[in-house]
Amino acid sequence: MPQQQKLSAMSKCEQCIVREFSALKALNKDELIRMSECKTAKTIKKGAVIFEEGQHVNGVFCIKDGVCKMTKLSPNGKEQIVKLVKKGELLGQRSMISDEPANLSAVALEDMQVCFVPKSDLIGFFNQNNKFSMNMMKSICGDLKDADDLMVDMALKTVKERLAHTLIYLADTLGTNPDQTLKLQLSREELASMIGTATESCIRLLSEFKKLGYIELSGKNISISNKKALQAVANH
Repeated sequence: MPQQQKLSAMSKCEQCIVREFSALKALNKDELIRMSECKTAKTIKKGAVIFEEGQHVNGVFCIKDGVCKMTKLSPNGKEQIVKLVKKGELLGQRSMISDEPANLSAVALEDMQVCFVPKSDLIGFFNQNNKFSMNMMKSICGDLKDADDLMVDMALKTVKERLAHTLIYLADTLGTNPDQTLKLQLSREELASMIGTATESCIRLLSEFKKLGYIELSGKNISISNKKALQAVANH
């Protein structure tokens, strides 16, 4: 596991935002207090690897703040961004339950605050709380649905449609700054990896969207100027 700095103040699980948006909401107060005692809080710097494809995770990461990318390496070594995981979500649950190595790598896209709960402790909650177990399974099923949707999009949508959809997703899901630029700043390479195209093609399409008045570009920053038109492209 990469070097990570332990947070000086250990937050209480019963007061944590992750509990409201994940399988942890099924745990009662006593169970959350027990989880607080067994978890490890960490700060992960931008660009750091949380875990790698093929690694045994042996627990679950709860994302308290920040965003990471889930990536898959193709046989030729090209990285494909499969999913973005944000504040309030969990990482590593599929690998933990299946007892298999991680199928994807997780890399921080910005400075993150996470808590790691070991598998040995989580299994106890599984055995004692059926609702928690069911919620975790539903979360994994949701991940599988996302994977299916991505596969269909890659097969049926054009690169232009995928880029439009991704820009709207980034704005709606991860938010914008006061100047309306996308809050999560992705490199052109990362954006290309999300839509499954070459970086040059992504740059060319961004320039086309700018000329059409759909977006504004300022260095790495992107802002959406005409969301309705961009949505029409995404849903073409």
